[in-house]
Amino acid sequence: MPASEIIAYATGGLLSYLLGAAPFGLLAGLVLKGIDIRQRGSRNIGATNALRVLGRPIGIAVHALDIGKGFAASFGFARLFAAGRPEVVSALGIAYGLAAILGHVFPVYLGFRGGKGMATSLGVFLGLAWLPTLIAGAAWLLVKTVTRYVSVASMTAVSVVPIAMAVFPPWRKAELIGFAIVVALLVIVRHKSNIVRLLHGTEHKAGQSAGPATDGEARDS
Repeated sequence: MPASEIIAYATGGLLSYLLGAAPFGLLAGLVLKGIDIRQRGSRNIGATNALRVLGRPIGIAVHALDIGKGFAASFGFARLFAAGRPEVVSALGIAYGLAAILGHVFPVYLGFRGGKGMATSLGVFLGLAWLPTLIAGAAWLLVKTVTRYVSVASMTAVSVVPIAMAVFPPWRKAELIGFAIVVALLVIVRHKSNIVRLLHGTEHKAGQSAGPATDGEARDS
C-alpha cells in the first residue's frame, strides 16, 4: 500500500476521533445556559443528561449532533477517504466509526472523560446498516416507554443491532456483526453506574428533573 494511502486513511481516522470527541452537550450547556452539565444530573456530557438538565429543545439538538458525528465518520469520511475505491468503504466505515465512538467516550479535550457513546454509536450504525439500526431504535422506544428507563432502553438497543444484522442478508457479515458486538459491550460497560443504580432502585426515570449530582452519580462519566 502506498504511503500516501496510509497517510490518507490515518488522517480520516484522526478526524473521526476528533469529531467524535466534540462535547456538544457540554458546549450547549455552557454557551446557551451558562450551565456545566458535568455538575448536574448524572454529570454526563451526553445527550440524555443534556436533555434532562438543559430541556427538550437543546437536548434533542445535542442528541442530533451526537448522532450526526457518528454518521459523518462511518458514512461520510469513509467515502471521502476511500477516494473512489468502493472495496475499502466498509472497512473504513467500521474503523472510522469506532474512532468516533472512542472519541465521544474518551475525548482528548476533556481529559478522556466523556459520555457513554449511545447516540454516537447510533449514528455510526446508521451509516453502516440503516435497517438494523432502525429496528434497534424501535426497540429503544418500546423499552423506554414500558420501563421509563433510558439506560435500559439504550443497553437493549445496542444489543439488538448485531442480532438484526444477523437476520438481514445485506448486513450478515462477520466484520459488521463483530463490530456491533464490540460496540454493544463498550456501551453496556459504560452504563455500569446505571446498572448499579438499577439494582439499588435509585436510577433516574425519564421525565425526572435533574438537580446537583449525588456522590453515586458523580462516578457516572
